[in-house]
Amino acid sequence: MQTLICRTAPARLAAALALSLGILATAHAASWFSSPKPHAQLQALYTRLPVAQTQLETAIAMQAQGQSGATARVKQALVELRALGSNCAKLNGCDLAKFFAAYEAAVQLAGSSHSGRLNDADFPVDLESDERLIGGKLPQLHEALTVLKGKELKDVIVLNEPVKAALDEWLTWNRPLLIEAYKNYAYMRPLMLPAYEKAGLPEALLFGILARESVGRVHSVSKSGAMGPLQFMPETGKRFGLTNQDGFDLRLDPKLAAQANVRYLQEQLGKLDNDLALTLAAYNGGEGRVTRLYQEHRRGFFDATVNEALPQETRDYVPRVLAAAYLFLHPEQYNLKFPEVSGATVETELSNSMSLSELTVCLGQTGREEGWFRTLRNLNPRWRPDQRLAAGSKIKIPEAAMPDFRRVCGDPQFMVRIAGLHEARVPIPPGFVPYVIRKGDTLAAIARRSSCVSVSALANFNDIAAPSFAIKPGQKIKVPNCS
Repeated sequence: MQTLICRTAPARLAAALALSLGILATAHAASWFSSPKPHAQLQALYTRLPVAQTQLETAIAMQAQGQSGATARVKQALVELRALGSNCAKLNGCDLAKFFAAYEAAVQLAGSSHSGRLNDADFPVDLESDERLIGGKLPQLHEALTVLKGKELKDVIVLNEPVKAALDEWLTWNRPLLIEAYKNYAYMRPLMLPAYEKAGLPEALLFGILARESVGRVHSVSKSGAMGPLQFMPETGKRFGLTNQDGFDLRLDPKLAAQANVRYLQEQLGKLDNDLALTLAAYNGGEGRVTRLYQEHRRGFFDATVNEALPQETRDYVPRVLAAAYLFLHPEQYNLKFPEVSGATVETELSNSMSLSELTVCLGQTGREEGWFRTLRNLNPRWRPDQRLAAGSKIKIPEAAMPDFRRVCGDPQFMVRIAGLHEARVPIPPGFVPYVIRKGDTLAAIARRSSCVSVSALANFNDIAAPSFAIKPGQKIKVPNCS
């Protein structure tokens, strides 16, 4: 079946509004920023917003008391709030996220309080048409929000010397990584983009961070311990809800990682006066250091007094993210062409037991010439690639791979042949010796010292989860006795 994002009527409506306002914002971008700020109109909108919210709350209270005409007043208040958001999208400098948040809260309030009096038809949005856009068929790339805090992202990104140098890197020796990031993102987009749309953050920013952090490889792990598609450190991840759930590190979940990333960016934008470059510096180099520098100097990221006080990694990181975001918006300016990728996925059931590795082999490379291993891992992050999944297990695969899934993965002779590949691993000798993990040990180093077993085999033998192969001092494991 086609993968859809299921929602209740109020939640679907809120998401639909985010999308409709995002497309509206893009459509009107040219006129917004060529005209002066309409201060009077902005002030009128900001003044009207709390009044409309109060009217809705009053109408809901009347409805709860069974007063005549209350339901009609609830509907009218919702129409008013949506109209305010639409008008905000047409004005230069208007905080669109503020109006969307107010409308979403109103929809949730009305939806949770109506006691059966309202249904889909009562909400002022064409739910059927908007659901088609939200559910597995997001708007075409580049059609989502391109606005950050009332400014076009392309105007926020200044093409100074560091950003130009980063553009040169992406367009030359790092071009293959940029293309890979784009392909990987296309299949995770339905999982990650809704969080950005809901917050009113530009899609290009999400792509820029993803490209620089992990190239869209969900199981990426850094030397410092950052993990996942958006590379959260353990403590920061926990602060935003990315904990360990039944042995699975939630930093590896693309959807949850995107939601946490949005909350982090919103928090730092608020602290740093909506300075995007400083916010990205905080994401990479730590908010404490960046906040202190900003409070001391009140200058932007590229000012020498701030820039030279930051680690070299952060000084390189920010221009790279901004450059990737700019290329996402304007590839044609540099003769860059991103591949056409539908990104559609299907959830299906395995007819027989197999691993992601075996599934990769039988899916071949129709639709993706480098094969589907990375895509399968990204879409099914909880499973190790060599873990055998029982028949009937539900799995997400690219829609483009479905013909090969039906034709090849159902061929018993072919599956027996690739099962032999699955079993052809370095055997663990029958004898083993106990080993207590010491400070500074890694599983890879222990495997190298052992010399007769691979890291993955040692991990499987001791039930240590990939890809981080996390171990800690004092932990007892069994190491093959190679003698």
